[in-house]
Amino acid sequence: MSNSDNSPKHGVNTRLAHAGYQPQSFFGFVNPPVVHASTVLFPDASAIETRNQPYTYGTYGTPTTDALNAAMDELEGSHGTIALPSGLAAVTVPFMATLGAGDHLLVVDSIYAPTRNFCDQMLARFGVETSYYDPGIGAGIEQLIRANTKLVHTEAPGSNTFEMQDIPAIAEVAHAHGALVSMDNTWATPLYFKPLDHGVDISIHAATKYPAGHSDVLIGTVSANQKAWPALWKTFSMLGVCAAPDDSYMTLRGLRTMGVRLERHQKSALEIAGALEGRPGVARVLHPALESFPGYELWKRDFGGSSGIFSIVLDVADSERFRAKAHAFLDALQIFGLGYSWGGYESLAVHANLSDRTIAMPPREGPVIRLQIGLEDSQDLLADIERGLAAAARA
Repeated sequence: MSNSDNSPKHGVNTRLAHAGYQPQSFFGFVNPPVVHASTVLFPDASAIETRNQPYTYGTYGTPTTDALNAAMDELEGSHGTIALPSGLAAVTVPFMATLGAGDHLLVVDSIYAPTRNFCDQMLARFGVETSYYDPGIGAGIEQLIRANTKLVHTEAPGSNTFEMQDIPAIAEVAHAHGALVSMDNTWATPLYFKPLDHGVDISIHAATKYPAGHSDVLIGTVSANQKAWPALWKTFSMLGVCAAPDDSYMTLRGLRTMGVRLERHQKSALEIAGALEGRPGVARVLHPALESFPGYELWKRDFGGSSGIFSIVLDVADSERFRAKAHAFLDALQIFGLGYSWGGYESLAVHANLSDRTIAMPPREGPVIRLQIGLEDSQDLLADIERGLAAAARA
């Protein structure tokens, strides 16, 4: 359903403006229609028996969801995409598609916490064993792969602490042993990193974040190469976990401006992160695009940009005071909201809970404060952070 002239030679914002939809398919209207559908009628008994028509039932897709999926395929270079009701569903459905009882799963230890919860509880109930690995392992992951390892799950940068991974090296080793590779690429989006171009089989996005972009939609997308697509589509079809048409429409509308929004998020985040380096009260700034960050060289080699979320480590000598200092910082903020998620227009801050880590241990200097840099003026945001740091120093 994509525009035939929307080729990779065009700039990213041109592609975002036109991806995934042909206006002439619906009388020239610029945006795709929002098709609310469960039942789809067939012209005759033979057609309903063979299901020989593009749409058969609402859970398998509508012109609205297809427009979003086609746009993601163009951005990802994928064979197929499914849209799901949340970012977490976008992680869990590929696991169910690729794993079965007796299989082994490798997951990076800096993972999104609800992913770990699903692995340790739900997958364990169904006989899948999960092992966690150091994000910096690279090709050394070969030592952890077993005969029954079916999937290696990656996330770069890692949640909250932003560790980088050598994705091509991990993918090469995994494929040599017959395992698939999935990646949560929510931080970079396909604009700044294209997982399938670096050996990944399944690219996962919490499209709630930058694609939707306005903190009012829950949605996830999963894009797969030709090898991984059949199992992914089959599992999606069996589970019936389809994204709603209104959410798909809103996400596609947000996608049109994602390029210009990401440029602003990136610029402001880098400006603020750089200003906080070496600042009294800040032990470390965790941002992969800073030269001081341990994973900077990997980021520079593989990524085309950075987004608007990073963390700071408060400088707190007494570990007993971590919580009090973090709360003082957060409670002093006037522009940053205190809340989960990110990728929207407003800035957010949270005290990151890293208690689930087993290998990629949290910083010892102090509490980790995750900052989502929104679209406000960066100098106002920096002044707000200074206000929080002053409060933490007094606490």
